[in-house]
Amino acid sequence: MTTPSTEHTAATAAAELSSIRDFLRYGVSRFNQAELDYGHGTTTAFDEAVFLVLETLHLPIDQLDPYLDARLTLAERQAVANILHARVDTRKPAPYLLNKAYIQGIPFYVDERVLIPRSFIGELLYSDLFGGDDFTLVEDPTSVERVLDLCTGSGCLAILAARIFPEAQVDAVDLSADALEVAKRNVADSGFGDRITLHQGDLFAPLKNRKYDVIITNPPYVDAEAMDALPAEFRHEPSMALAGGDDGLDIVRRILKESAKHLTPEGGLICEFGTGREILEADYPNLDFFWLETANSFGEVFWLTRDQLKGVK
Repeated sequence: MTTPSTEHTAATAAAELSSIRDFLRYGVSRFNQAELDYGHGTTTAFDEAVFLVLETLHLPIDQLDPYLDARLTLAERQAVANILHARVDTRKPAPYLLNKAYIQGIPFYVDERVLIPRSFIGELLYSDLFGGDDFTLVEDPTSVERVLDLCTGSGCLAILAARIFPEAQVDAVDLSADALEVAKRNVADSGFGDRITLHQGDLFAPLKNRKYDVIITNPPYVDAEAMDALPAEFRHEPSMALAGGDDGLDIVRRILKESAKHLTPEGGLICEFGTGREILEADYPNLDFFWLETANSFGEVFWLTRDQLKGVK
């Protein structure tokens, strides 16, 4: 069976559909037919279609209902049809097609030089664990003077940290010069350029003996078997931002080994590492990992203090 060209089918959709509701239904049908994979900010065909359509039309992505039955101009119909077809034909995740991803409602520029931001740490930074009224990891965010974001990628977590810790200087490190070009753009757009410093290098190497009150890291942690089985959407992301060795924890182990000497006496490390909890607990039976829960995860992010990390080899 011959598939019509992208231009023809997109043009047909633009000619025959008229409202946002029409294009959302069409997008969901096309996405389901193509068996797309998600996980870059959305989890369903409907949410993916909503994100693509509303962003393309420069509408608020959290206000669908007022616009559902709005009729689109010909130029708008063509733009929406084209991006829906591009999602199917290229298998690129929506944030790459739009050059935009959101964490905690904050937009960040992204392209294929960086991993698409989706860290659970963003949710945790905005929780009561940092400056809340009850149990906290950091009771007073204004007391934090230095923060480190390891494997910063797009710079999104460094920027969120600058928001949460208003008095802190933030260092952000990545091995990829290309990723740091993207981070540079996001830092400039954030307004925190005077407080965030980008460094190229391998983990702690460019930082010499600097010490931090909080270290944040979302390092590569996909194991070799999972890397071999990645869906097409994830293969558009830089492999160096995903691959974590045979069991996915090579870089996490290095961070655990080196963190203590870069933390202040009251400092701590927050690390997201995926689904290798059992492996970590078996490898470090004397470490009392404090597992942090988010709306969609448990056992994928931990907190450890400097005192706990001092004995790690």
